[in-house]
Amino acid sequence: MPVSIPNADREWGWQFVFPASRTCVDPRTGKQVRYHIHESVLQKAVREAARQGGIVKPVGPHTLRHGFATEMIEAGYDIRTVQELLGHADVRTTMVYCHVLNKGGRGVQSPADRLAGGRYRVSPPGEAQPGGFSDRGKKRENP
Repeated sequence: MPVSIPNADREWGWQFVFPASRTCVDPRTGKQVRYHIHESVLQKAVREAARQGGIVKPVGPHTLRHGFATEMIEAGYDIRTVQELLGHADVRTTMVYCHVLNKGGRGVQSPADRLAGGRYRVSPPGEAQPGGFSDRGKKRENP
């Protein structure tokens, strides 16, 4: 016997975020119902958007997940937070996203850098510093 939830038809938590475009007959009850879209509809939509955007590599919804995780790591979120958001049981699975960044020590930003709005970041040799300064042509001292 199905459980009746008062106001379920009007509460956001009980609604489908991506409803199907058509209704169907529920085989258990015989009633006309609307379910969520099939996963293949979303897959096709993402592939079509990539095609229209000129992306020739294979793209699917999982690509968005990878992009989300990579952006989180690049933004400085700790690996455990990203692990929890992705639902990985083992942090080693999440660590894969750290390898694709390959920034070395230059990818680390100190709290002082964030307070200064990134104005005082360390630049690679020869790259102009904010304000027009450059270390090009300067003699390097041995550490």
